Amino acid sequence: MTQRLVNILLVEDDEVDVMNVKRAFSKNNIKNPLFVAGNGVEALELLDGKIVPLPKIIILDINMPKMNGIEFLKNLRENERLKNISVFVMTTSNEDSDKIKAYNLNVAGYILKPLSFEKFVISVSTLNNFWELCEM
Repeated sequence: MTQRLVNILLVEDDEVDVMNVKRAFSKNNIKNPLFVAGNGVEALELLDGKIVPLPKIIILDINMPKMNGIEFLKNLRENERLKNISVFVMTTSNEDSDKIKAYNLNVAGYILKPLSFEKFVISVSTLNNFWELCEM
């Protein structure tokens, strides 16, 4: 079976975390095109025709400047063209209120950012396995 590559959008303001995601993609041999936005405002601008085709998956941080992850999710879910994109939250926030808000906005998963790079690679591998199962 040939793997179909889909665009992925990473919404993350921390350059170290962006670098870690890119390295984890490489370690897991994930070839999907990865687009990066530094906050929710930038992400919405990219989703307004700058990424073609639209990403099937968004990896989203919660704590960001300008527009945080929850505000971004609300905007995404209210937009008819964007509301069905699968969103995985990957954040340092272990607050129950953030988890509840995210799940109420129909996220596909909520992942706490691991402290070590090795665990980060495992988390991205798990996401990749989920994406591949969804494609089947």
